[in-house]
Amino acid sequence: MTIHVLGAGVAGLTTAVRLVDAGERVVVHERGADLSASASWLAGGMLAPYCEASVADDGIIAPGLDGIAFWAGITKVERCGTLVVASGRDTADLRQFAARTTAHRWLDAAGLAALEPDLAGRFDRALFFEDEAHLDPRRTLRALMARIQAAGGAIRFDDPVEPADFAGERIVDCRGLSAALPRLRSVRGEMAIVRCRDVALRRPVRLLHPRWPIYVVPRQDDVFMIGATMVESAAEGPVTLRSAVELLTAAFALHPAFAEAEVLEIGSGRRPALPDNLPRVERTPQGIVFSGLYRHGFLLSPAFSKTAADMLMSAKEPT
Repeated sequence: MTIHVLGAGVAGLTTAVRLVDAGERVVVHERGADLSASASWLAGGMLAPYCEASVADDGIIAPGLDGIAFWAGITKVERCGTLVVASGRDTADLRQFAARTTAHRWLDAAGLAALEPDLAGRFDRALFFEDEAHLDPRRTLRALMARIQAAGGAIRFDDPVEPADFAGERIVDCRGLSAALPRLRSVRGEMAIVRCRDVALRRPVRLLHPRWPIYVVPRQDDVFMIGATMVESAAEGPVTLRSAVELLTAAFALHPAFAEAEVLEIGSGRRPALPDNLPRVERTPQGIVFSGLYRHGFLLSPAFSKTAADMLMSAKEPT
């Protein structure tokens, strides 16, 4: 019997990979025209379990570290760690971040300059989480799709199905905010992709700021992803002018050369979250629902997709 996975974001695609690797017949149904329809397309791709424990709890660390190993078998993973910095007037925020996290070491100005020469003289202190990593989300989503198709699975775009369309069949509901999971809320994230030939960074850098905390993630060919603005909002519209200005101004605060960056793309997406900001995998009469990844999509989907696939394959056929 075919298993139907609803949603081609990172939750749906990782679950589909788990299922095809186990020999199951899988069809992924995506209401959008292509992979860019999901919030996963706009993600930063940071695999930063120690940093993310600052907004969740320590339970995020072990599955996050396991996820790094999973992704290394799918796509290119950059294991360069994460830097966290703050301007001089915001050093209290850096100390608080250090108190809420583990597995980091303090760097002074010289240590920071040795690690990221382009940040020399910009900050007096930094936190370095050397066991963290990052990846390119768009390359990774394409790699997941290719792996599913190579194993005989199918992905159908422009296919806005509902669980009720599959009476008597097994499904995994990974439709994000549309998934049949109580207490989901919408958290809007906004991002920009820029090209800046005058800045070179090897690893993600988080800039702590009371108004504009951002992260900057290096991609190929002098391209950077700048992300921020965790807004509790169900609004689906484009990025506002104010948000765009604040986002790019914060990047300028990290390094003035970003003022001359070419803006390639600005976008926004709504991410499904639960009260504790951790995902859930639950049984339904037809199979499994998996949602609530919040801003931890690429970090936690490997672990929770395994749970979803194992639960589905161990369950009785739906009636």
